[in-house]
Amino acid sequence: MKKAGLFLLSLLLAGCALLPGEAPPKSGFPLAEAAGSQPSPSQPAPTQAMQPTEPFHANLPDYGAAPELNNQVWLNTDQPLRLADLHSKVVLVDMWTFGCINCQHVIPSLRGWYQKYSSDGLVIIGNHYPEFSFEKDLNNLKDAIQRLDVPYPVAQDNDGATWRAYNNRYWPSLFLIDKRGHVRYRHIGEGAYAETEAAIQSLLAETYP
Repeated sequence: MKKAGLFLLSLLLAGCALLPGEAPPKSGFPLAEAAGSQPSPSQPAPTQAMQPTEPFHANLPDYGAAPELNNQVWLNTDQPLRLADLHSKVVLVDMWTFGCINCQHVIPSLRGWYQKYSSDGLVIIGNHYPEFSFEKDLNNLKDAIQRLDVPYPVAQDNDGATWRAYNNRYWPSLFLIDKRGHVRYRHIGEGAYAETEAAIQSLLAETYP
């Protein structure tokens, strides 16, 4: 009788803890709340959005730091441009002269890239190094920029300081400079437009830790 009474008492106590059909109470605090505790197996794994993103590095050679631009006369811009102020931008430097027919043929692609990618961080600079004396005249250069519909900044390089700093010998020549200020791509002459645009896209997509 004593054991039977204890058994009935235990049933009554159990009924006070959880009535038939009642769900277990929900706690206001998660399990394993203590600092340094590991998530329980029942907790979901972090989503992909929570994972740190890996830096992206374009598969292009690194030719080292680009020489600074020290040109004093600039057109299509309110002030001289300096690479030191353009970190985080991708810079395309076009070595050209307006009397060169090959240089003229490259301008439509440069114009298109300027319109397409400038909002994404592309800066295009035309470094004008003259081949003939009439190309040294600033008014002639201004007229050519208007006639050829050049919308991006142009630096006059009559003394060839920037031309020589880049060890350049040909019109036109394109140099792509990455967000850290390193030359990553070079192309001489016309053509390779799809290749050059792919290099622009890759450098714009680069991220650094």
